This record gives sequence, C-alpha cells and structure tokens, in this order.
Amino acid sequence: MTVAIYQAKAEFFRMLGHPVRIRVLELLQAGPTPVRCLLAELEVEPSSLSQQLAVLRRSGIVTATRDGSTVVYALAGGDVADLLRAARRILTGLLADRDVLLAELRAAGDQGPTAP
Repeated sequence: MTVAIYQAKAEFFRMLGHPVRIRVLELLQAGPTPVRCLLAELEVEPSSLSQQLAVLRRSGIVTATRDGSTVVYALAGGDVADLLRAARRILTGLLADRDVLLAELRAAGDQGPTAP
C-alpha cells in the first residue's frame, strides 16, 4: 500500500473520532431520520449537531434529503453499519478482558504480598 492509502484511512478514522458522530451513525442504522429526531435523541445544541452532520455528509458516509422544511439523514451504505457492529464486538472483547484482569488484581490484592 502507498502512503496515500494509509493517509486516507487515517483521515477516515479521524472523521469517525467524535462521540456525536458515532451516536448519529448508530441512530441512522434504524433508517432515515429527520434532524429533529436526532436532536431529541442526542440532546446537543442544534449548531453542534449541524457541524457534526456536515462532517459526515462531506465525507460521504451519510446522505441528506429535504422533504419540505424537514431534512432527513440516512447512512450512505450498509458498510457503515457493519463497521459499527465490528467496533462494538472489538470493544466488548477488550472490556471483557479488562474485567477479568481487574478481578484478578483485586483477588491478588486480598492475598497480600507473597514471600520469595
């Protein structure tokens, strides 16, 4: 792979690197959603949501259509939903491993220091 491909991948993951954007993408997995519904779910300022939607729209990961005065957003393709599901699986595994480690540390702490 060329450096340009790595750069493009890094930019893509940077674009995903905001909690509001991730939550918007999760909400859009249920189907096309009007901005007013996104606002109600996210509880962020309209200007903040507008900025995050603009980033997602410019990247091509979501589409926007106007129905009268209502703007409806949708995922541009099913691959985004697949990516979010993969991220959830990875995080679940990582957090489960941390729970096991934490339990082991707590158990070892209860036993006190061991003599050599």
